[in-house]
Amino acid sequence: MNKPVLVIMAAGMGSRYGGLKQIDPVDEEGHIIMDFSMYDARRAGFEKVIFIIKKENEENFKEAVGDRMAKYMDVSYAFQELANIPEGYEVPEGRVKPWGTAHAVLSCIDQIDGPFAVINADDYYGQEAFKLIYDYLASHEDDEKYRYTMVGYHLGNTVTDNGHVARGICDMNENGELVAIHERTRIEKRDGGIAFTEDDGETWTSVPADATVSMNMWGFTKSILTEIKEGFPAFLEEGLQSNPMKCEYFLPTVVSDLLGEDRATVAVLKSSDKWYGVTYKEDKPVVVAAIKRMKEEGLYPVHLWEEK
Repeated sequence: MNKPVLVIMAAGMGSRYGGLKQIDPVDEEGHIIMDFSMYDARRAGFEKVIFIIKKENEENFKEAVGDRMAKYMDVSYAFQELANIPEGYEVPEGRVKPWGTAHAVLSCIDQIDGPFAVINADDYYGQEAFKLIYDYLASHEDDEKYRYTMVGYHLGNTVTDNGHVARGICDMNENGELVAIHERTRIEKRDGGIAFTEDDGETWTSVPADATVSMNMWGFTKSILTEIKEGFPAFLEEGLQSNPMKCEYFLPTVVSDLLGEDRATVAVLKSSDKWYGVTYKEDKPVVVAAIKRMKEEGLYPVHLWEEK
């Protein structure tokens, strides 16, 4: 079995935050959130990272992240291009929005030949998560079903004080395997608890703080790439009709379809770590303070990659 590879989705421009938030420093040493993810991943055993970026951001991204990381990990790039769609389909005129997380991962299809983990560039996942997912990927292979995994978090550890977030709320069976994932695009702290709305705030549904949610930290065998590729035309057929400018092909949708067909299992690995991310500009001081505290507690050295 090939060693697990880390795939980092960094093609999103951060519409709610503005600008290339993925390369915005979160400490006095100039580290970005990705530095901590890659540091934790390297300690867990990952030796190669594939960055999914936009072609036009390549120079900035290499300067801010890639060239530096190439000293410590095997680094390569995949480009999420709007025009990278099956023959016979066209990008709607005026569309600029990428095709979603499944399409992003599909851009790596020629570079992956074994198990891999997928994360967002702008989320802090914690040390435990990388260890859990690496160990699973290194010890499981497809058999009569695809054997996938994801790291789940307590919802209460993943919300912000500064607005709403999108989360996938997970249903699991008695074996700790994913049964279904419910995408909730507007979850926020409300009246001392947590709730979501699907009708622009007309009605709210409470969700317990210990509900398990997906933060887009997935572990796959390379079989998922074939499934994404084969499912893309059907997505375009429907999406280009119903929502041509904004439809997105999401990883959880591909996974959910495979679960529904009983062709895959997804082991949910639960992390007790607190998630941090910069969804809104107001989130950044919270992340900065958390990183500072974790360094003071000895979880990270002051200079991650080289002692000075």
